[in-house]
Amino acid sequence: MEVCLLAGKIMLSSGAETYRVEDTMNRIAKAYSVYETNSYVTPTGIFLTIQGRNKEDVQTKFMRISERLIDLNKVALVNDISRKISSGIMSIDLAYEKLLEVEKEEPLYPFWLQILAASVASAFFSLMFGGGWQDVTPALFAGGIGFILFIYIHRIVQVKFFAEILAAFIIGAIAYLFYYFGMDIHLDKVIIGSIMPLVPGVLITNAVRDLMAGDLVSGLARGAEAFFTAFAIGAGIAVFIAMI
Repeated sequence: MEVCLLAGKIMLSSGAETYRVEDTMNRIAKAYSVYETNSYVTPTGIFLTIQGRNKEDVQTKFMRISERLIDLNKVALVNDISRKISSGIMSIDLAYEKLLEVEKEEPLYPFWLQILAASVASAFFSLMFGGGWQDVTPALFAGGIGFILFIYIHRIVQVKFFAEILAAFIIGAIAYLFYYFGMDIHLDKVIIGSIMPLVPGVLITNAVRDLMAGDLVSGLARGAEAFFTAFAIGAGIAVFIAMI
């Protein structure tokens, strides 16, 4: 029970799809000779019931998932542990220890590298959306600073949508400062490129995959979260534009 729930918790809180989490937990339980397993996963919680050969020997447990990030490296590590369990080469005690190590691991990419990636991506997104080379530097700074502020605001205020609104507002302000001080830039292209690191691409993808897999509750929940994230980003830019 604990091994299955810990594996599911790590995967779900790291950005895995609902069906992948359920399949992994069921495979682990089956590998350890559990007679029957039933799992139900939503973006905010995991239900797991395991039954022995005696019908009265049933255990059910619920685990709440309060924080969800994107860390596909942890998803890959849990998948690797699951494959070793299914192959019979990893004991249950060792599997639990390995999963605890994965849970405590720091992100694969350090914070400074994430900022650099967000900055560079913002710069090239501005080009991709029709901007010129003069838009690269403003988008580089606006995207990087906006991403930093989003991370720090989210740590202080545990409301993701509020952090996204403020980050988008700051991105618009930085882009406008470059325009205000005389740089010949395409303001719209700079703003669009700079907000791209905040866009919920993985959420949208997972929502569609969950819906296609028949997980309607999870698909609609993820779709709603993606919608409100996009709305928050748009609202932050709209508020800034209204102020100028």
